[in-house]
Amino acid sequence: MNNLTNQKDYNELVSQISATYNQGRQQAVQTVNIQLVTTYWEIGRYIVEFEQKGEGRAAYGKALLEQLAADLSMMHGKGFSRSNLNYMRLVYRYYPICEEVPHKLSWTHLCELVKIDDSLERSFYAKQAVIENWSTTELKRQKKAALFLRLAASKDKEGILHLAKQGQFVSRPEDVIRDPYILDFLKIPELYHYSETELEGRIIEHLQHFLLELGKGFAFIGRQYRVTLGNKHHYVDLVFYHRILKCFILIDLKKSEAGYEDVGQMNMYLGYFENEEKTEGDNPPIGIVLAREKDDLLIQYAMHNVSSQLFVSKYQLYLPNKEELRAAIEETLNE
Repeated sequence: MNNLTNQKDYNELVSQISATYNQGRQQAVQTVNIQLVTTYWEIGRYIVEFEQKGEGRAAYGKALLEQLAADLSMMHGKGFSRSNLNYMRLVYRYYPICEEVPHKLSWTHLCELVKIDDSLERSFYAKQAVIENWSTTELKRQKKAALFLRLAASKDKEGILHLAKQGQFVSRPEDVIRDPYILDFLKIPELYHYSETELEGRIIEHLQHFLLELGKGFAFIGRQYRVTLGNKHHYVDLVFYHRILKCFILIDLKKSEAGYEDVGQMNMYLGYFENEEKTEGDNPPIGIVLAREKDDLLIQYAMHNVSSQLFVSKYQLYLPNKEELRAAIEETLNE
């Protein structure tokens, strides 16, 4: 391999083999997962059909699963616990047509999905897990943070149904905005008096969780991003780039209520990035003032004739009241 041309050819050969191997291994994993999900769906069907053959059989469902778990585990080993058999049964009940099972998701994803009673909510998380390639852990986190309920609460009936059937696609600046953002992963006690610097520091420490809360497409650029105007330095708390919208996203953190001066400051940052940081192919930047509280009327007037790319959202340090959100959504759906 002394010849440079031959070395290049050899390196290309290694690259081709490696890429083909990795692709084949990934496809093999996907194939195995599809077959496993299909097999478990079939087992679930057998259990449900057995229960339905006699009036009394459904009544001893728990005993049936316990007996099956004991017998099948003795015959086949792991995979047939009573809990797993119950998940197989639920997957069949919620997806009685095999083709409707979200086969792109793993069995552990499906076990999380069938814990959701509401069909609209379950459909949303199934779609979104595929769109954003969530791990099972990420799916659990978004369920716990009530992502569907938070997004649906701000939509009309048509919007809620579309969200449930299609998931949340990002095509406009509005699609990346959430209100409120849930920052429970920061573990800040409710009555603790923290500074904006500490809030920012904790977000950086838990950046992976924060990116998950922001949604798909965010890439972290930096913190305390310097903006120099008239020999005076200003600093944007957090700067991201959105791979789908192809634009910078600026976030300014406020430990208390957002004021009109915060809107003006963010508008200045947007003007700077529009003229000094944006390069060919970039879209106009988006600004988010992320505050603990906001007065909607004050913000409405403060935003008068201000960039449509600027948003003011709240954050919460604790999980939302799911029942209140669910009640509001039910009211909208019943209108």
